[in-house]
Amino acid sequence: MWKKVCAGMLSAALLTGAAGTVFAAEANDDVVSLVMQPGQPLVTTTTKTTAAAPVKETAAKAEAPAKVELADRLVINLAARSIAAIRDNQKVALYPIGPGKVSTPTPTGYYKVIDKEVNPTWTDPGSAASIPSGPDNPLGYRWIGIGGNYGIHGTNHPDSVGHYVSNGCIRMHEEDVEKIYDMVEVGTPVDITYNRVVVEKTPDDQIAYYIYPDGYGWQNVTAADVNKWLAGYGVADFVTDADVEQKIQASDGNPTYIAKVYPLYVNGQKLKGKAVVQDDITYLPAVDLAEAAKVSLGWKPDEKVLVSSYGQAVGYKKKDTLYCSADDAATLYHLDGGLNAGKFELKTAKKQEVVPVVENGKSVESGAAKTDAEVYAEATKETAKDVKDAKAAVKDAKAAAKEVKAEAKAK
Repeated sequence: MWKKVCAGMLSAALLTGAAGTVFAAEANDDVVSLVMQPGQPLVTTTTKTTAAAPVKETAAKAEAPAKVELADRLVINLAARSIAAIRDNQKVALYPIGPGKVSTPTPTGYYKVIDKEVNPTWTDPGSAASIPSGPDNPLGYRWIGIGGNYGIHGTNHPDSVGHYVSNGCIRMHEEDVEKIYDMVEVGTPVDITYNRVVVEKTPDDQIAYYIYPDGYGWQNVTAADVNKWLAGYGVADFVTDADVEQKIQASDGNPTYIAKVYPLYVNGQKLKGKAVVQDDITYLPAVDLAEAAKVSLGWKPDEKVLVSSYGQAVGYKKKDTLYCSADDAATLYHLDGGLNAGKFELKTAKKQEVVPVVENGKSVESGAAKTDAEVYAEATKETAKDVKDAKAAVKDAKAAAKEVKAEAKAK
């Protein structure tokens, strides 16, 4: 409904994402060179459609705190039939709405709160009769004006919320509009959009996407459009076009969770690609890592094996991009590390220091030190030699004594 007269106007703002850069390799029996570094040759030894359900995003129905903090702005998505309160770039509350009918659509654009009123009076545009605040007032008990005759307000027909029903204003459940009312002040920005595709990162780092029905018939969505949105979050390679097409057909506003995503760093440098965790495997962009670590890299398409200057490991080709498992980063790139404070950080592995070996107080070259078994064997050998020499000496002494005795007797 409206406070005075809700006039209809039409404008649509469609948003698009940016496509990511990918790598394509021809399939053949040879190793395809991906990245070559000077003096680093490759190691080639083989070793369903349902009824539209508005507002099902992750942050739905956040309870307002006892001490209400102001929102930085409100964001209304007409396709999703939702209103979100944003603070510090985070969604802190999400509620269902009832926007304008198809014949009197709510206009998109950028607005701000221009006035607020508790217990507003409604004026019937047809008869000019006024209805004071109360159960018969179609504005409910809160009014938030956003420009012209448009506003956000309660309703005495709560079952209409979630549908395209008004003459252009935004209807809300009474308990919800009262919370929103306390979170805004005159001057708070209000963005009204019409986005059928919504992608978000949940608090546990999952990337989820939603596709809503085209209630106003303003936005045709293709698989290419959805992939552009997903590419901006680093997960376009991890959904199939068939799955995307099926989701477009459903357009039910339900979430599809794809993977967990983390920014990727090598030796402190942030890479364009991301670390993606799906089905308990952490995928890392193989070519990005090779370039960052300055390591030569090749690809055996038939064997699905990545070959680097240091070794080889299983590779994963997702759409046109090659990935390796984080478990193989040390084998392929001599990189160690992992998840740390929301970042996936890798560093070049340190060369193992050679500790000098000392025997009998003297330094021995690495590899020249004797094992315990060798030392024991030599000691045993020396002991046996000494015993043998001692026995021979005793025998010689006895023989000498016998000779002396014989000579004495002869005299």
